[in-house]
Amino acid sequence: MQNTLTFPDLLRLIDERSTAFRAAVASAPSLDAQVPTCPEWTLLDLVKHIGEGRRDWAATVAAGPDAAAKASAEGAPAAPREREALVAWLAESTEQLLDALREAGPDRGVWMWWGASQSPPTCGAVARHQLQQMAVHTYDAEITIGAPEPLPDEVALDGVEEFLFTCIATSSAWPHEAVLVDFHATEGRSWRLSLSADGARTTRLPEAGAVPATAANTSVWGTASELVLFLYGRIPVESVKLEGDPGFFDLLQAWEPEQ
Repeated sequence: MQNTLTFPDLLRLIDERSTAFRAAVASAPSLDAQVPTCPEWTLLDLVKHIGEGRRDWAATVAAGPDAAAKASAEGAPAAPREREALVAWLAESTEQLLDALREAGPDRGVWMWWGASQSPPTCGAVARHQLQQMAVHTYDAEITIGAPEPLPDEVALDGVEEFLFTCIATSSAWPHEAVLVDFHATEGRSWRLSLSADGARTTRLPEAGAVPATAANTSVWGTASELVLFLYGRIPVESVKLEGDPGFFDLLQAWEPEQ
């Protein structure tokens, strides 16, 4: 049976990925280096995105379930340019997020942007998504300094499902012919994405690598890390094994559902 990570595990892994992110920043030759996977950003831009974003999410979690919009961290200090101070500022940003999540607990409601998805409007779901944000952006920082590492297995295995549940699932109608897409992680988990006039929904396949009675239109194989990085657009389609029409992913990327 596939289980999602527990709330304590999510917080632990957010801390671990944040530590790895800071290590990459601390060792970078220059903060002005372009991030290859986010070419519109320098490394300093990425650092600001991480630090400011975690502080804003800490404020959003603290605002509680009745907040009507994402909160901003009022009076938060700007990111310093000096390296040691910048790394300390990043650490404080992470700690603010973790403190807010610990205080709230996994089941408390919270404002979120994924209303029609398969992820609930809870602090637990926020923690789950924040882990993936930190993991993928740590990869961005590592590739910037020429030392990219795969996502840790437990992070990536949860990340495939989290992306499909949060970033793709919707009740908006898929504007093309209905399609079934299977994702198979070599570590032993599989998922099926269904897109139709009813929207987009993902289910877990009961047995890793199993072929359901209805065949998929497209199937993707890779390590869990490769699948996550592919879904986030960090590595090209050639980095995974694909059967079916690769053009489907162009349609998926261009899709802007209403909900």
